Amino acid sequence: MQRPRIPTLLSAFLTLLNDRLSESIFLPLLPFLLEDFSSNGSTVGLLSGTYALSQFAVAPLIGALSDRFGRKPVISLCVFGSVIGMGLFATTLTVPWQQVWPEAAAAGLPLAMLFMARIIDGASGGTAATATAVLADITTPENRAKAFGLIGVAFGLGFVLGPGLGGVLGDVNRILPAWAATAFAVANLIVVLGLLPETHPITARKQLPRRRELNPVTLLARVFAKPEVRRLSIAFFGFFMAFNGFTTVLVLYLRNSFNWTEGMAGAAFALVGVIAMVVQGGLIGPLVQRFGELRLTLVGLGLLTSGCLLVPLATPTNSIPVVYTAVSLLALGTGLVTPCLRALVSRRLGSDGQGSALGGLQGLQSLGTFLGASAAGFSYDRIGVTSPFWFGSMMLVGVALLVGGSIRNRPQANQA
Repeated sequence: MQRPRIPTLLSAFLTLLNDRLSESIFLPLLPFLLEDFSSNGSTVGLLSGTYALSQFAVAPLIGALSDRFGRKPVISLCVFGSVIGMGLFATTLTVPWQQVWPEAAAAGLPLAMLFMARIIDGASGGTAATATAVLADITTPENRAKAFGLIGVAFGLGFVLGPGLGGVLGDVNRILPAWAATAFAVANLIVVLGLLPETHPITARKQLPRRRELNPVTLLARVFAKPEVRRLSIAFFGFFMAFNGFTTVLVLYLRNSFNWTEGMAGAAFALVGVIAMVVQGGLIGPLVQRFGELRLTLVGLGLLTSGCLLVPLATPTNSIPVVYTAVSLLALGTGLVTPCLRALVSRRLGSDGQGSALGGLQGLQSLGTFLGASAAGFSYDRIGVTSPFWFGSMMLVGVALLVGGSIRNRPQANQA
């Protein structure tokens, strides 16, 4: 089967980039975009986490469909869903509801449409796994790691471009980033339909698994059924719950407490992306060789805890230097913890358990993102505006204890 490499790589790269942009472009904008509908932290947290929850629910099904029917139809359908979701989100924000249909605005219809848009976009966000499968299809095992480098580049670039673009365009017009994300999704769909060849031959197609195998909870149960990675898996879940919790309410806190604008918030999140991309793209390899995954994980958790504790100490006169210092610590920390904690789990498993366990970790990440964002929004409203940062710090300390305890409790044979 002929597989032109450049069109295939371009299609996979744009799909991965679109997957990240559709989520990250709204990180500095949600509190501003929701001003006309709801300004409380619970709504911001739930809307922010809806994307991850939808992705968690459908990811196993999308992977199975790509194995059964091929990569191109599944990616095309997912990107089309992203176009619909982003278009609905942008349209809902554009309509002057109070003028054209005030009854609907009073009944909460625009807010319901925003949630539906994020559900559609999140359910279509299983493109990352299918695009990764495309890269695996067109490369030999010895060259696969190099091809998979595109995933890190696309995700890192998306986390830099998304908040930065959202902040810059949001300063011009708050709704403009939503239409920009929609336009990028349309361009992605055109490239996939026009350039992406089918990379999964008919002879390699698989039957759809049983319904139980498509249940995302099943993947989580398989992870926790492995005693050698159970504590680390709980730590992985807790890390993403804490991190996504306080980052979800960060912009709301900065806007309400210090009158930060979309551009200022976007620049802060873009800085996080740049630092994390440098750490994971260039520094993590030499650092792991020098210090090992365990030490780097604990150091990263310490940096995250310090950054989280620093945010509530900001005042109106020093908010810019304090917050930028805090997000730099957060970026360094997450750049160390994310790959090293995954590696610690991977080292505990034999070759037969890698696929299901690492897939389960992805599910834990999505579920932790949703629960962390929702809990932080609730805490912001009911307990205090700085409470998500204090609770996040305590959770990170608990994660560090889990990681350290899991290493100390290893069987002697595994320590070697």
